[in-house]
Amino acid sequence: MKIVIAGGTGYLGKLLTEFYTKEKENQIYILTRNQKLNYKNVNYIYWDGKTKGYWTQYLEGTDILINLTGKSVNCRYTQKNKKEIYESRLQSTAVLCEVVQNLKVPPNVFIQSSSATIYEHSEDTFMTEKDGEIGIDFSMDVCKKWEQLFNSFKFENTRKIITRTSIVLGNRGGAYPLMKKMTQFGFGGKQGNGKQFISWISEQDYVNAIHYLIDKPSGVYNICVPNPIRNYSFQKELRKKLRIKVGINAPKLLLNIGAKIIGTETELLLKSRKVYPQNLLDLGFEFGAAKFNELKI
Repeated sequence: MKIVIAGGTGYLGKLLTEFYTKEKENQIYILTRNQKLNYKNVNYIYWDGKTKGYWTQYLEGTDILINLTGKSVNCRYTQKNKKEIYESRLQSTAVLCEVVQNLKVPPNVFIQSSSATIYEHSEDTFMTEKDGEIGIDFSMDVCKKWEQLFNSFKFENTRKIITRTSIVLGNRGGAYPLMKKMTQFGFGGKQGNGKQFISWISEQDYVNAIHYLIDKPSGVYNICVPNPIRNYSFQKELRKKLRIKVGINAPKLLLNIGAKIIGTETELLLKSRKVYPQNLLDLGFEFGAAKFNELKI
């Protein structure tokens, strides 16, 4: 297959690239602001994420187009960072969609990333693609605008998939290495009141889910396990996995101070994401690790 991944040098892009390079006949093209040397069947193509250029020719005849572009939300929500978070997502999505509309041979499928954080804080109700409640704060608004822009484009010959991805857990990047380090340092207790739910998916199930969707109907799909776990249970299981006996709790006040010091937001830890992958399950997708104690990390 010919696969183009926009913003493919980040954590999730690297997971997908590794997955697809296992098949030598695949040709992978990574659209990136950071030019890198090609290797094996992976080709790095420069783009700025907002304007058309020579990279557009590589989208012709593509089997799979995946857009992962966007500034990390692991930062302080200053006006400058908010502007960059919005623009990096909206500009890249707009230019990709405009190019796809004018291709002679457009992609078979366009997979557009979004986030499970689009849903309201919930400690009781499962948030499904159909019935999930979407709010109006900054994080949710980013996702809403992202999806609305993508949906505003109509493609005659390209299926459109939106993936609302939860926290991807694994040793190769993302949030887990920091979680692991904090637990090893003795700070593996509950965060806040510990009742907030964590929606997650393993690295392997993430790439399997994306691959599973390439020939499935257009639509929105929550990319998460069907069994979210409360924060206090997650921390307990993590200490057990790492064989750490001591786990100091982190109340909200302490988290607020810590977040300012390391340059992030407490929302990433305290928001309760109780998300359910109804559409993925309806298609028959099977998880390799559906419960946290099944996760091999």
